[in-house]
Amino acid sequence: MSQHYHYPTREEFARRFSGVTVPAGLKTGALIAALVGIGVFVMGLFTNPDRAWQAVQYNWTYFAVLSTAGTAFAAVQRIVTARWSRPIIRFTEGFYAFVPIAFVILIGLLFFSGEHVYTFRGREAVSIAEKAAYLDNNFFLLRGLFFFGAITVIQGLFIWNSVKMDVAVMPESGAKWAAGLRARMRAAWTGDERRELHTQHSAQGKLGVAVAMSFVIGWCFMAWDYSMTISLHFQQTMYAWIVFMTGWVNMVMLTSLLAMWWRNHLKAHDLVTINHFWDLGKLGFAFTAFVGYISFSQYLVIWYGNMPEETHFYRLRLSGVWKPVTQLIPIFGFVLPFFGLISKAAKVYLPTFVLFAVCSLIGVYLHRYIEIYPSIYGEATSLPFGLQEIGTTIGFIGLWAFSYFSFMEAFPVMRVFMMTTPFKDEVQVPVDVKTMEPLPAHE
Repeated sequence: MSQHYHYPTREEFARRFSGVTVPAGLKTGALIAALVGIGVFVMGLFTNPDRAWQAVQYNWTYFAVLSTAGTAFAAVQRIVTARWSRPIIRFTEGFYAFVPIAFVILIGLLFFSGEHVYTFRGREAVSIAEKAAYLDNNFFLLRGLFFFGAITVIQGLFIWNSVKMDVAVMPESGAKWAAGLRARMRAAWTGDERRELHTQHSAQGKLGVAVAMSFVIGWCFMAWDYSMTISLHFQQTMYAWIVFMTGWVNMVMLTSLLAMWWRNHLKAHDLVTINHFWDLGKLGFAFTAFVGYISFSQYLVIWYGNMPEETHFYRLRLSGVWKPVTQLIPIFGFVLPFFGLISKAAKVYLPTFVLFAVCSLIGVYLHRYIEIYPSIYGEATSLPFGLQEIGTTIGFIGLWAFSYFSFMEAFPVMRVFMMTTPFKDEVQVPVDVKTMEPLPAHE
């Protein structure tokens, strides 16, 4: 990841990318899929409200973790002052477009799903006093609003500060409907490019730390609340890490797939190079290995501990109708992407990369399903997966895609400012934005 790139001039960027649009058929298809999902959900509210809300719950978890991981990845790139990712990082920042929508969906789940998903709201009594206090309905609601609300606001500020630098130098790059928003971003632009660079880079550093911390801490609590606690008698220390790290792997894999698409759509083979896919493949491989490690660590401790309050979680999922789904998770989520991406050739030959990235996305999707549904249905006689789950998944895919491509149309598709400013290498050495003098190393 130490490659040095020679980028086109700002004028060349403007000529190549100012009029970039997403194919109308792609956005129309995404919108139709979103409407189909909404229709299936509304129908489910009248025919089987349990399944309607449960399908929303596990799909929300899948897409919410994935989307918030996108901005967290961009924040990490800023914290380490990465240069290799500048051509592709906007493809990941676009994930944020779904986060405010996810917050609205979460409000609906918290206030209107009742006991259809969260069994402790009436289906099952909480026998432990401390857990009953933690799951008090008002406290439960406030936690969700606070943590996901904080993530939404902090990540929004980070994305705003990142995008506005590119809008400042390419004000006409973006859809007409977002012209007013781009004008607001440009309002505070002073024209002193060097000072603006260091001011915003410093602000992004502080926001980047806040984004990373809120992502990890927030998803610890939300993984407990919206996944683990649905099984009232189960608790495990690694559970939250598995939830948000599988989302992180998803983010890396989806970023890779989108980078391939944008590379072809923008005809930007000189900017998004094979080295980028090699780097993304290494990240996907490494985090797949990490998720496999923490998942097996959790399973191993539960197995040799043999305590009923923990073993029932796996026993249920490894029996009956749940067993085939559970067995597919390590195959799609670990075995195929791990051994598939272990070589450099598989990372730089894009068809194989696509295959193993899709396998990983499917594996985590099944993981989200098996986290939640067995905790609600117990020893079911048939697998609760049908029109409701499929329709809701299609709806979420459509809603995510429509919001993502709308964002990418509204703003410059790459971090043009950081790639073209003559002062871009100065960010490796922090300066006092008032005096423009380098700061001492300890600061």
